[in-house]
Amino acid sequence: MSNYLAIATVTAVLQRTLQAIVQVDVDGARVTTLRPDTVGSGTPEAGVNLYLYHVMPNPAWRNTDLRTRFSEGQFAKRPQAALDLYYILSCYGNEIELEPQRLLGSVVRTLHARPVITQETIRDTLSNSAFTFLADSNLAEQVETVKFMPVSMSAEELSNIWSVFFQTPHTLSIAYQAGVVLIESDDIPQRALPVRDRSKFAAMPFGFAPVVERVVSQVGTLEPIVADSTLIVRGTRLRGEITKIRLAGVEVTPQEVNDTYITFPLTAMPAQSLRAGVQGLQVVHFPRPSTQGNPIRVIDSNIAALVVRPTITNIRISDLEGQGNELRLAKVIVQVDLTITRTQRVVLLLNERSTNHPSAYTFESAPHPNQTKSITFAIYEVKAAEYLVRVQVDGAESLLTVDMDSESPTFEQYISPVVVIA
Repeated sequence: MSNYLAIATVTAVLQRTLQAIVQVDVDGARVTTLRPDTVGSGTPEAGVNLYLYHVMPNPAWRNTDLRTRFSEGQFAKRPQAALDLYYILSCYGNEIELEPQRLLGSVVRTLHARPVITQETIRDTLSNSAFTFLADSNLAEQVETVKFMPVSMSAEELSNIWSVFFQTPHTLSIAYQAGVVLIESDDIPQRALPVRDRSKFAAMPFGFAPVVERVVSQVGTLEPIVADSTLIVRGTRLRGEITKIRLAGVEVTPQEVNDTYITFPLTAMPAQSLRAGVQGLQVVHFPRPSTQGNPIRVIDSNIAALVVRPTITNIRISDLEGQGNELRLAKVIVQVDLTITRTQRVVLLLNERSTNHPSAYTFESAPHPNQTKSITFAIYEVKAAEYLVRVQVDGAESLLTVDMDSESPTFEQYISPVVVIA
């Protein structure tokens, strides 16, 4: 977490980030951190002034440190304040040359393109000789990144800020929220000794559990995962007495097990268990069966995500309406190799096979029954043509086939699966 210097560090990073940009966009412009009612007496002729005018508890993080004390009054963990910072950024300069408006555009572009304060940006700012007073800041170690977001304000709210807070004439300005900033107390909690003996069902210490770092296809790290892929599970402490893979609620014995990797063919999964879309995979360690009837203690790894892509196995057209130059109305029945459940979102993507302004369409599936491999799409206002077909199941997109015949006129082009809307 970060210490009491976190708020000032966010301001310094924002000032330094904007300074690097505005001085390029508007010659001689500078970024200052003065109170707006002093602008003019301590600022250059053209520039941006940023001012922290409001601080609010962050609603998502405000209760994450509860409870901070045990019933005896001792600290259970370090108290932590979660804050959102609100800045008013005012732009000033030569109105004839529209300098304030140019500066505002520069600020908005910069914070929209780079809304997140990175650890590298924080460290670069703290190493700058102009910010030696922030040398002890540890904002870079904060678990949550700080993000800038524009604040939507009505004309009345903006008027109140200038007339009530600053009591000075309005200047072209915009407000931004920076969050979340986590400020941790210096109080050190007292921890009791760990439990010496754990029951058979107690959680294991983290250092004993297997850790899954990556799940990739055996064909290549960046290759898509499909129903017949073989997975490589990489991590640490993966081999146990009895090691299994838990995927889609099913525990299966892998093909090859090592301390740092596991080989697991998806074809070992029961036919109806594997789903298209995002799946969670775990490595599970079982002890050897006990002859004394003691309870079995199972150790689970963390959950690693992988995306299993469906493959189209068949496409049919039915109930086709329209002729000549009319747009077509029809039903497209697509069959895939993986089971799709009722709650999964399925989308049909059609791309015309043409080099002359090809058409493209997207359709969502009609309501479908649970546990099916055949999905029906109602398509409408579609031009008669030949189309490449893809389906997305919960965002996992089916693959297209590429023509790898160097003698073919469609060499290195997508050639299937296709459907003809006649």
